[in-house]
Amino acid sequence: MPLVTTGEIVAPAMAARRGAGSFNVIQLEHAAAIVAGAEAAGAPVILQISENCVRYHGAAAPIIAGALAVARAASVPVAVHLDHATSTDLVREAVELGVSSVMFDASTLPYADNVAATAEIAAWCHARDVWVEAELGEVGGKDGVHAPGVRTKPAEAVAYTEATGIDALAVAVGSSHAMLTRDAVLDLDLIAELHAAVAVPLVLHGSSGVPDATLTAAVERGMTKINIATQLNKVFTAEVRRALTADPALVDPRKYIAPGRTAIAAEVTRLLGVLRAGS
Repeated sequence: MPLVTTGEIVAPAMAARRGAGSFNVIQLEHAAAIVAGAEAAGAPVILQISENCVRYHGAAAPIIAGALAVARAASVPVAVHLDHATSTDLVREAVELGVSSVMFDASTLPYADNVAATAEIAAWCHARDVWVEAELGEVGGKDGVHAPGVRTKPAEAVAYTEATGIDALAVAVGSSHAMLTRDAVLDLDLIAELHAAVAVPLVLHGSSGVPDATLTAAVERGMTKINIATQLNKVFTAEVRRALTADPALVDPRKYIAPGRTAIAAEVTRLLGVLRAGS
């Protein structure tokens, strides 16, 4: 199965009112496990590489190249996406390295500045056939603060998408990044209003903190691209700890990383089922 673009995964998911799973990569094991989970589910998947991930690796090229290689070897459609980029230089580098989509995050800027910066990036990316996601209504929790951000207003969302020319919109509807508990309360009525008002696919950030039934309901109400990161890190770390606790003498990382990788794959398979439950 050839590497596909993010748009090729998101557009049919939106049309079918089905969730498109988009999972964050931390290291190569994450990428391999996410794809293995998608293959077990028989579903397409998006590999996300964040600006924080690039910073962790010290450079964009190695982790993007690795994710692209994993995607090309997959038996299901896989896309590679740059997530939460605040640096225009990183956007340009990632596009040149081969990502098919970027999430440009200017959500902390005043509205007019957000529009101007995002429109400029969108025009540059579209000239290179790259799909662009942006955020309106800052989603809380990136620094570990689990307070939901302000809500995205439908009228403002329509004006923003038209002014920027973006292909997908991340909205604030009650989720929060980096949640370790799964008890976030989403405003499902607002999701439905946004879906009715905005022509582009809606993106849910901070989905790790959302209960399964609410994720399914959010997709049914109009969410399409569902971003998940922390939940995978939780299951990975739990399995690594279990392996090291069972045998404290383990020194070969393959012996304790492998169970973590298997746990990620199983959770991806499960979550992709959750995202398709209502379709």
